[in-house]
Amino acid sequence: MRQIILDTETTGLNARTGDRIIEIGCVELVNRRLTGNNLHFYVNPERDSDPGALAVHGLTTEFLSDKPKFAEIANELRDFVQDAELIIHNAPFDIGFLNAEFSLLGLPPFSEHCGEVIDTLVRAKSMFPGKRNSLDALCDRFGISNAHRTLHGALLDSELLAEVYLAMTRGQESLVIDMIGDADEGDAGGGKRVKLDTLELVVLTAAPDELAAHEALLDGLDKSVKGTSVWRTQPAVENASATADVQIA
Repeated sequence: MRQIILDTETTGLNARTGDRIIEIGCVELVNRRLTGNNLHFYVNPERDSDPGALAVHGLTTEFLSDKPKFAEIANELRDFVQDAELIIHNAPFDIGFLNAEFSLLGLPPFSEHCGEVIDTLVRAKSMFPGKRNSLDALCDRFGISNAHRTLHGALLDSELLAEVYLAMTRGQESLVIDMIGDADEGDAGGGKRVKLDTLELVVLTAAPDELAAHEALLDGLDKSVKGTSVWRTQPAVENASATADVQIA
């Protein structure tokens, strides 16, 4: 699965009143692994940034004056995200600006060229209701170092968000994916890959002396609680064949 973590910096907060994109950063994930195949542009917005926005990103009009205009990078950006799943923090903001830029060029909306859009801000609010869920706050929560982030930058923020997203969605299924891998994928470490669906779990049955020790332990528990311990309130296995069906990993 191909995913693109995307972030933008802009001259202000409102694309409808003429604010423009000045930086775009895209970081590629394939099957939850960073590929290093990233895309990054500074863009000449042909206008000044609002003072508040300038304080956030630090990209001056002078610095951006010799950078390509959005029309010059639109095709490359569109091709890079084509059909990929996008991961964005506060997605309506970035998608709104990208759609506005494409509209100025008479092109179909940017959102028509990508697949599903995952908003990590929405997901974070669901996971941590009532808490701060800015990118910095999530980095702190997941133990991701952002000490080098003194100003906002689209590529840096995308790289941090990639780590945050992987931490937010890390579960047992990701471990299974990492262990199985693709059947035809080479192993750089030289070791053998194990397909979990081919493993047979060993069936272990208790020996008579082990059963006797178990009963003695339960007798001790019954005595300590002056009654029947919880372990004897569970349904008993009725026959040996049923016992043999219990697999212990």
